[in-house]
Amino acid sequence: MSWQRVHIDLHQIDPAPVEQALLELGAVSIDFSDAADDPILEPAPGAMPLWPALRLSALFEAEIEATAIRLAVASAIETRPMPTLSFESVADQDWIKNWQQDLQPMQFGHHLWICPSGSQCPEPDGTVIKLDPGLAFGTGSHPTTALCLDWLAENIDPGSSVLDYGCGSGILSIAALVIGANQVLGIDFDSQALRATHENAVKNQVAERLTILPPEAVNHEQKFDLIVANILSGTLIELAPEFRHFCHTGTRIALSGILTGQIESVTLAYNAWIKFDPPVARDDWALLSGTVITA
Repeated sequence: MSWQRVHIDLHQIDPAPVEQALLELGAVSIDFSDAADDPILEPAPGAMPLWPALRLSALFEAEIEATAIRLAVASAIETRPMPTLSFESVADQDWIKNWQQDLQPMQFGHHLWICPSGSQCPEPDGTVIKLDPGLAFGTGSHPTTALCLDWLAENIDPGSSVLDYGCGSGILSIAALVIGANQVLGIDFDSQALRATHENAVKNQVAERLTILPPEAVNHEQKFDLIVANILSGTLIELAPEFRHFCHTGTRIALSGILTGQIESVTLAYNAWIKFDPPVARDDWALLSGTVITA
C-alpha cells in the first residue's frame, strides 16, 4: 500500500484549524516540524510552544486528490495568504523501525550518553539516559541542549541539588540525576513538558528524586547548588531576580538558549551577583556559566 504525504509551510499561520480540517478530510497522521533551524525553548506564559517557521506534514491514503487538500487548507486559513504545499508518494514501510534507525547515541562530556530506545551505549561503563523524541522538544541534538549537557557532565557533584528551569523533555533534569545529583526540581509552564519530563524520568528510574512543577507552585525559599536554564535570552534577563532567590553563595549557574550576539545583554542582567566564566559557543549559540558571589 502506498500513501500520499503533504507538507505545508505554515510559518506564523495558526496550525489548529488546518490540522482539524485535514483530520476531517481523512489524514491518518499529522506531524509538526521545524522548517528552519530554530529550537523550541521555554515560551512565555500561555504561549504555544511551536517553531516560528512551522511545517505541518499530513499522511493520507494514496487516493486522496491534491485539489481536495488544497481546498481544505484554503478554507481553514480563511483570509490568510495560501501557504506552500508540496506532495510526495510514500511507500508502505515499518515506520517505527525506520524512525529508530535514524536515531544514534550521542555523547556529552566524558561519560554521559543519550541513547534512543533500541540502541546500545558504545561505552560499556558510560552513564546512559534513555530518551526518545516525544511531546516536548529536547533530545540533545540542538547546540543549546548539548552545551547544557556538556556543562552538567562536568559540574555535578554527588549529592547536589539542581534547579532545571524550563525542563522541556526533562533531558537536563534526568542528566543531573543519573550523573549524581540527589534532588532535582524541574519547572515548566507547559503541561506537555511536565508530562514528558515525568514519563522520561520513570523510563530512566529517577522519578522518585525529581519534583516537577509549574512556576506558580514553586517555593521560592528553596536554595540549589546548581541552576540550569535553557530558555530564550529575553526570558533569561526577565528571570534574573527570580533565579537569585534560588541561590546561595557558591551556587553554580548555566544559562543557555543565547545567541552569541546576545551574550553581553544577558551578562549585564546577572554580573552584579555572578562571576562568569568565559562563554562557551557552538555554532551561533552560547552558554554562560558562573558562580554566585553574593546571594
